Amino acid sequence: MTGDRLGIWLMVVTTFIFAVQDGFSRHLAGEYNVLMVVMIRYWFFAAFVIAVATRKAGGLRAAAATSQPWVQAFRGVLLVAEICVMVAGFVLLGLVESHAIFAAYPLLVAMLSGPVLGESVGWRRWAAIGVGFVGVLVILQPGAGVFSPAALVPLTAALMFALYGLLTRYVARRDTTATSFFWTGTVGAIAVTLVGIWFWEPMTLGDWGWMTALCVSGATGHWLLIRCYEVAEASVVQPFAYLQLVFASLIGVTIFGEALETHVVLGAAIVMAAGLFTLWRARVAD
Repeated sequence: MTGDRLGIWLMVVTTFIFAVQDGFSRHLAGEYNVLMVVMIRYWFFAAFVIAVATRKAGGLRAAAATSQPWVQAFRGVLLVAEICVMVAGFVLLGLVESHAIFAAYPLLVAMLSGPVLGESVGWRRWAAIGVGFVGVLVILQPGAGVFSPAALVPLTAALMFALYGLLTRYVARRDTTATSFFWTGTVGAIAVTLVGIWFWEPMTLGDWGWMTALCVSGATGHWLLIRCYEVAEASVVQPFAYLQLVFASLIGVTIFGEALETHVVLGAAIVMAAGLFTLWRARVAD
């Protein structure tokens, strides 16, 4: 199997695992405080990150070495905050609508790549960004009289994740992937623990089983994602990341009984088409 084909299959499996993880998060956050759920998940994630770092050449010292600690720390805090916001969105809106809105994040990456990274964004990509946000408006239906402010929650998460992605590209100019991964897991765990520990609630034995599944799926998904980017270029596999929307929607409909509204499907299709075009234009420009 060629590197690109293997990378694509790894991305497909990764998106499925992340969608399942989102299902676990939706269930647990519906029963317990979001901060506590994310905190426990991050404890496992940090342990996984540290275990990976110790197996690399140079160990923990090499993984932690960076000339830009403040940016790396901010990335870690930003990602864990984004996860908390997105999981809250799952509870408020469900998986289908949350992921449909969150699908706008590649458009936000393209839009912010100029001011954050100094990259050039041509008129074609600006046009795609505009079309994509028309799709977001179709999903949100702000003029239909039924607009819910809760819909802004996953949109906020998308903005946070886009900024996180841009900062990841920024630090990658001087730091290795292993270093960024280490800082993401450890700083995120520290940050969410400082807040989440105050919201601890007793958990049933059955839900500890779901929590274990959440932690294992998260670590497995991240490991597969690392492998994916090791065997194939990001521009090849990134379009397949949209499958997470499909898988999460299937879980939302079949497991949680969510409705598949026509305007959400139409808007998500517009957003995905615009996002795929921006990814294609970025690849052509490279």
